[in-house]
Amino acid sequence: MTALKRVMLKLSGEALCGEVGGFGIQPETLQAIASEIAEVHALGTEIGIVIGGGNIFRGLKGSAQGMERSTADHMGMLATVINGLAFQDALEKLGVQTRCMSALSVKEVAEPYIRRRAVRHLEKKRIVIFVAGTGNPYFSTDTAAALRAMEIQADCLCKATKVDGIYDRDPFKHDDATLQPRVSYDRFLVDRMKVMDSTAVTLCRDNALPIRVFGLSTYGNIKRVVQGEDVGTLVTEDGASD
Repeated sequence: MTALKRVMLKLSGEALCGEVGGFGIQPETLQAIASEIAEVHALGTEIGIVIGGGNIFRGLKGSAQGMERSTADHMGMLATVINGLAFQDALEKLGVQTRCMSALSVKEVAEPYIRRRAVRHLEKKRIVIFVAGTGNPYFSTDTAAALRAMEIQADCLCKATKVDGIYDRDPFKHDDATLQPRVSYDRFLVDRMKVMDSTAVTLCRDNALPIRVFGLSTYGNIKRVVQGEDVGTLVTEDGASD
């Protein structure tokens, strides 16, 4: 893969709490991720970001505990607004111009999402942080990232995770798990790989949007991905390098 001009970066909410199973936002972790993204942005790459809200509230968990699903999902969307504002603050402290755009109406703290306006912000070299998912219950922030990536015509959906790519089995449970550098959309779906939800992958497959899955814990990985290095796992139609 060659260097990318415009990317959609998907970050989990858990990435901001600095530890597996943690809660809230750890300032040191937030600053470290923001610093790396600011460094990549300085190279000229146009960056869109979708952040999950699992470090504050996860809709599926609330639903599993008896809460009405739509209510729980809307609470999860509001959690992503909190994370987005924190990330915006961290980036702007580094001198990076940003815009936070929400799929829900919270006009006092974020712009409403309008596709043409988002593209214009990117063209003006502002980092755009997309919050509140798609604005609809039953859709994950992975799906929101895939949708927004296609709407802004990103070159790739870059999913940063707690592991360094897609494995043939759970690396936390199996010591002999093997990293898969290339995976096709269909294999991802048939094998029910859990790195990203199936709706998001199907959307990417139907629109030929490459997905790069890589580990966020290694500093510099975002830069390597954007510069076209073969980091983590690349998901494409045929599972081969482009």
